[in-house]
Amino acid sequence: MQESQQQFNPLNQTSESPGDWAWKFWPLVPIYPYGHRRTLRREVVPGQVWTFDQVQGIFYVVVPIRMTIVKAAGGLLVYAPIAPTPECIRLVQELEAEHGPVKYIVLPTVSGLEHKVFVGPFARCFPQAQVLVAPNQWSFPLNLPLSWLGFPGGRTQVLPADSQSAPLGEEFDYAILDVNLGARSFGEVALFHRPSQTLLVTDTVVAIPAEPPPIVQLDPYPLLFHAKDDPYHVVFDTAANRIKGWQRIALFAFYFQPAALETVPLPQAIREARQVPDRSRKAYWGIYPFRWRANWQDSFQQLRRDGKLLVAPILQTLILNRAPQEVLAWAEQVAQWPFQRIIPGHLEAPLSVTPAEFYQAFSFLTRAPIDPLPEADIKLLQDIDRGLIRSGITPPAKDRI
Repeated sequence: MQESQQQFNPLNQTSESPGDWAWKFWPLVPIYPYGHRRTLRREVVPGQVWTFDQVQGIFYVVVPIRMTIVKAAGGLLVYAPIAPTPECIRLVQELEAEHGPVKYIVLPTVSGLEHKVFVGPFARCFPQAQVLVAPNQWSFPLNLPLSWLGFPGGRTQVLPADSQSAPLGEEFDYAILDVNLGARSFGEVALFHRPSQTLLVTDTVVAIPAEPPPIVQLDPYPLLFHAKDDPYHVVFDTAANRIKGWQRIALFAFYFQPAALETVPLPQAIREARQVPDRSRKAYWGIYPFRWRANWQDSFQQLRRDGKLLVAPILQTLILNRAPQEVLAWAEQVAQWPFQRIIPGHLEAPLSVTPAEFYQAFSFLTRAPIDPLPEADIKLLQDIDRGLIRSGITPPAKDRI
């Protein structure tokens, strides 16, 4: 699934100076790694497409978050900006020196501060760039106006429904997904770059690597934290333990509470914490309320599916099933483009995926789904779904097509 071209060692692309990792607006979305974010740049298509990875997460459940830069006529297009740390901006400016200025900055999602919070500060670093945003913008947990997030008023515009009316030129095409969730909506802009035959998406599809991505390995502490079997377990930094931690992180990230995970009551976890060797703040004062069943790796393999393209379980169970007809129509439109690779906003990239495989990833919306999610692993998501419906926050799922 992952493309074979590994044309550089990403460890040579990152600064070793903590000042270069600084992100001063981290209190707006106070999640790990807070005010210090390292950046890895990778050239995906020589002279045309580059990815920039950082990490983010909660309780050391860390995954890559990705910005992609594409060479456009007369400059560069930035898709889904990440934190504009000094290191990140320097790496972008290196591309500007060779390929021209940043001309367009695209925000391809409508909700979620974890993507939106970076756009305003990033745009201020490139004052000549035009900012293009997906329609129907809102944000959670606080619905803030774009101007409050630093979006430049004079050069920010909503992407028109018809991509031919957008200022991006003939090199690009895009399709806008909009799912009505009642008071709010879920939206995403899939962007196709014709010269490189590359499709850019944000959250709708991902692929899960068997081993931790390079950006996650720069600081292995979260991997080793989740490699523990109990609070007393002293975990050494080995390749096997990094992989073990990563695979458990993936199960946390996608299922929240997979069937293979048992939780320890908080009073018991606190009692155990008093006896562990590391009771530092970094180690959450020794509290580790998790126990993994012996078959947890089977759950990971079922989730990963040999690295095949996947729509995240939370989107399958809580969001996209509210509008199966609209989602399948959008997926069919995207599948008309002759792309050779997909670059998602998270996890593995780039992915060697055909248009047919992209469309097939949405088969869960049909009456004949391929590789449905294990019922035992999505139980918590189903419970959340019922709660959202009872409270009137979202409408119920619609029938499959």
